[in-house]
Amino acid sequence: QVQLVESGGGLVQAGGSLRLSCAASGSISRFDTMAWYRQAPGKQREFVATIPRGGMTNYANFVKGRFTGSRDNAKNTVYLQMNSLKPEDTAVYYCYAHEFVRWGTEYDYWGQGTQVTVSS
Repeated sequence: QVQLVESGGGLVQAGGSLRLSCAASGSISRFDTMAWYRQAPGKQREFVATIPRGGMTNYANFVKGRFTGSRDNAKNTVYLQMNSLKPEDTAVYYCYAHEFVRWGTEYDYWGQGTQVTVSS
């Protein structure tokens, strides 16, 4: 059973930075895509950044230029470096992984989330 464990959340002032980590229980090379999502109170979960096994990282427009996603296969960890944080970035941030085994067999995995609170 795959486990994704996020860490690095916390309380920060506007303009500050945080780095989130998502550690997988096994090799992340099995995942064709890993990503970060977030969910603010009363809102739907939304896409933040996708970090594919190969190819370029993609970002939601509202974080472009401020957030950077990265992947360390040796540590089985993905990261989300968040700079210039705004109060509207306050949310629970979730790590996501997609595993493609064969046509018709795919799995989605989610972490438990880490709270990020940005004060004004």
